[in-house]
Amino acid sequence: MKIAKMATTGWTALPVGLVLALLATPVLAQPVSREQDIVELRLGQRILVDDGSCPAGQIKEVSGAQMTATGVSRTLKCIPRLGPKKR
Repeated sequence: MKIAKMATTGWTALPVGLVLALLATPVLAQPVSREQDIVELRLGQRILVDDGSCPAGQIKEVSGAQMTATGVSRTLKCIPRLGPKKR
């Protein structure tokens, strides 16, 4: 009986740990003004760059797309700007 209880306890701890990890990450990304300001980009991380290279009403999104031998490769795309521009 104790073995069955221990097995089910592990499965409930996993979602709780996942929720805590998600709460620890920032909800909104803070935009940077230049792409050169991005020092270290992690796999799956997305950073907004407000350098004026995208059309009006859009902002550049730099994301860590793929792991290579030299590090994380970046992908760039223009996405709709959410909310007013902050200075």
